[in-house]
Amino acid sequence: MTNLKTINIKGKPYVEVVERIKYFREHFADHCLTTEVVQLTPDFVVLNAIITDPNGRIVATGLAQEDRGSSNINRTSYVENCESSAWGRALGNFGIGLKDAIATAEEMQFALAKESELEKLRTDYCILIEALDTAEMARLQPQPHWDAAKFAKGIEYVKSQLKSNKK
Repeated sequence: MTNLKTINIKGKPYVEVVERIKYFREHFADHCLTTEVVQLTPDFVVLNAIITDPNGRIVATGLAQEDRGSSNINRTSYVENCESSAWGRALGNFGIGLKDAIATAEEMQFALAKESELEKLRTDYCILIEALDTAEMARLQPQPHWDAAKFAKGIEYVKSQLKSNKK
């Protein structure tokens, strides 16, 4: 397979979805890449990308889910973003753009950004609860399963507690 353009994420090469699509269109023009909606709600979407050969036989699929509130881009474009992810996974499963992993560059960048955002929220939350009395601080300790939304809600709660304590 031709070397596809990659970007470096944490020391590993990842092929962007656009590069996978270009390669697919150029080398597999007789194949078809379609998207099927598995589930669509106002809050999240699950899509399945399907690659079929000229005989209509399914040769690869790629499943993806995106949550509307999980990032700034997803607030307005969670369906489009999900479709790109599903396409990238299907094309990776078809063998296009595989290096060391199936994840696309976009998926890796998003995962790393979410991880970074979560750590920032965790840090901000922990700093805020230190201003509370010992009992309240112990009660509000962060839990391992908390996500960004839980930390954001916690930050707002602690800020309101601190504000009411000043009165």
